[in-house]
Amino acid sequence: MSDILLATLNARYSHASLGLRYLLANLGDLRPRAEIREYTIKRAPLEIVEDLLRVKPRLIGFGVYIWNVAETARVVAILKALAPEVCIVLGGPEVSHETEAQEIIGLADHVITGPGELSFAELCRQVLNGSTPDSKIIAGAQGPLAELTLPYGEYTDEDIKQRVLYVEASRGCPFKCEFCLSALDKTAKPFPLARFLDAMDGLYSRGARQFKFVDRTFNLDARTGSRILEFFLARLDEKLFLHFEIIPDHLPEALKALIVRFPAGSLQFEVGVQTFNPAVQALISRKQDNTRTETNLRWLRQNTQAHIHADLIVGLPGESLQSFADGFERLLALGPHEIQVGLLKRLRGAPIARHTGAHGLRFNPLPPYEILATECIDFENLRRLARFARYWDVVANSGRYPQTLGTLLGHAPFNNFMAFSDWLHGQTGATHDLAMDRLWRLFDEYLIRVRGEDEIAVRTALGADFSRSGVQGVPRFLSGHADDKIMTETKGKIRQKRHSL
Repeated sequence: MSDILLATLNARYSHASLGLRYLLANLGDLRPRAEIREYTIKRAPLEIVEDLLRVKPRLIGFGVYIWNVAETARVVAILKALAPEVCIVLGGPEVSHETEAQEIIGLADHVITGPGELSFAELCRQVLNGSTPDSKIIAGAQGPLAELTLPYGEYTDEDIKQRVLYVEASRGCPFKCEFCLSALDKTAKPFPLARFLDAMDGLYSRGARQFKFVDRTFNLDARTGSRILEFFLARLDEKLFLHFEIIPDHLPEALKALIVRFPAGSLQFEVGVQTFNPAVQALISRKQDNTRTETNLRWLRQNTQAHIHADLIVGLPGESLQSFADGFERLLALGPHEIQVGLLKRLRGAPIARHTGAHGLRFNPLPPYEILATECIDFENLRRLARFARYWDVVANSGRYPQTLGTLLGHAPFNNFMAFSDWLHGQTGATHDLAMDRLWRLFDEYLIRVRGEDEIAVRTALGADFSRSGVQGVPRFLSGHADDKIMTETKGKIRQKRHSL
């Protein structure tokens, strides 16, 4: 039995909560009386409650985020109905701002806003000693990072074997991009590097090979970034995988010299471009040199084997549909492996809310609070862009359809893919659960019947992509086709492709 439970609902099992492990590691003498319980948002609330109460806890702390607030609120409501004596404590970014009107906060006993490692430990001591503080809202205290107990020893052997391990070499961000909660930070603060690398060595020695850095600005300090890359280069093997978020317009030579040494499959950069429109960048307090951004992305693609995942945001204040389309094509021309198109979200506490009136921003009042309309893009077109983003992820980011995608995009990539997106939604009414076999047939129908592309060229491209997929046989949409020439040429190219692999 444990007096203290630390719980959260992750988006999926493969995610391991770094925040809970920080809280657990910093409980001090209460650490033996606590444990972590992680679930997913798809788990039934009653099942979660049953599992939590089985331990007979006196206090349960929940990590609350934009993706799990609705589900967590259901769990908390049931807990308070069944076991009102159990103290419920909330923390996390979703409950750290605008606390007055949130249903989940009304249900809880206490809420810790901001960093929670020190404040949560103190609150637990008070509750277990019977001296619960009167205040529901407790401002989290952030002590020196050097004094925190690092959480990496709290990753279990199962975590190391089956899950993505989140790590951080620094906290905070010096930039003020208003769509991000990090705009509230004063600066980025590093953890003591030698201590951090010792912890990484401990994880590596236990078998960890996938490290996802959550630092907002990994490449901000070239010296620190270089030492981290050198650390992993010295331990490089075929299973190592590193993920970093990087500033797009800052790539010092010292980092370049190390990045080129990583083989394919070992390094991924998440590059937040967000917008190429200078007026929009100025409006949202984003300082970005677009020319350097292009130069750096082009260099990464031409000189390294790093996987490049670039982000763009739909619905920023002042950005029109044409402006977004121009930025999308500008980024696409730089050749990132993935372009993640995301709708602007009104994160609680983020300064982007100040533009709501002046720029006609309308957000969904329900999580994840995505943009619904702006003065520049109406609701109908934002819904089209949302479907564009989803289909782009399924088609382009999946990497399954390179030949077909080239035919589809042609010389007007944004407009051509938007037309396909509109048609695809009209045919299926769905943005999820599109089976691969069905998508092959939809490509075939759209490109040949709707677009009027050459039949042999289209089916040759589809056949080549199908052969890369590893599925045996000939695509089903070609079965029984009357034109023997098409069948023969497509089969031949499939066989030729297989022999060349």
